[in-house]
Amino acid sequence: MRSDGWHLTEDVDHLLARAGDFLRSRPALHTMPLTVIERLRTRGADAYGAEATVFGRLERAGGVRAVFYRLPSHRLGLTPLTPEHAGALAAHLVDLGHSLSGVTADHDTATAFAETWQRQTGTTPRLSTRIRLYRLGTLTTPKQTPPEGRSRVAGAQDHEQIVRWCGEFMDAVGETPSVDAESWAGSRFADKHFTFWEAPDGIPVSMAAVTSMTADMVRVDPVYTPAHLRGRGYAGAVTVDVSRAALAAGATDVVLFADPANPTSNALYQRLGYVRVNDWAAYDFS
Repeated sequence: MRSDGWHLTEDVDHLLARAGDFLRSRPALHTMPLTVIERLRTRGADAYGAEATVFGRLERAGGVRAVFYRLPSHRLGLTPLTPEHAGALAAHLVDLGHSLSGVTADHDTATAFAETWQRQTGTTPRLSTRIRLYRLGTLTTPKQTPPEGRSRVAGAQDHEQIVRWCGEFMDAVGETPSVDAESWAGSRFADKHFTFWEAPDGIPVSMAAVTSMTADMVRVDPVYTPAHLRGRGYAGAVTVDVSRAALAAGATDVVLFADPANPTSNALYQRLGYVRVNDWAAYDFS
């Protein structure tokens, strides 16, 4: 019988053998660890850098209750934890000598972890990102007349534009570092599947991407329209098409993140049938 507490490993297959069912049990809530761990499983150690990723699982009463991963960047990702367990994990990692550059999780978990990390290490956490997680309920086509044009799955010939637009997207939402042709392979966009919305003349005017399906879950990310083309319904149209395609492919959970400070995107996703799950936070440790 395995003992209660945190069990650490650098073997992704070992983690999945022990905690895979737990992660798959709530695919929407576990969207980030599912996609990160799947990328590590399929791409190997170089998926996020040369240093090994550290995984942990929390066992209680013979079952897995939580999972974390620490990437080579030393950023920690967590499934939801009670404040008590989040604080206990922070203290445990300090005792083991693990260094961290930050933490990302649902807002309450990340905040409880960051507060304990500060007390234990004297490091000041800085809230760098707050995002809202949505899950698709019933997909709803916007009532207004759809924009002219059509969707088209992007191909190899579109790579340069995709890289450019992903860089513009990161600049628009304040993510750093940005992405370019040289850093593309190691970016979070490299494994995603892109779709354009094209104007009648065949010129792309908006794009959306999705992750590969994992545990019957697909995440839409990013959705981007250049600033001078916004307000014409392009983002809604391409989001509907990639969401519909994910459902047709068998996804039971289609999720996306939105900036809670952006009322336009939040209102759009809710009109399309996306329902708020919870808020997430990312803290940087200086």
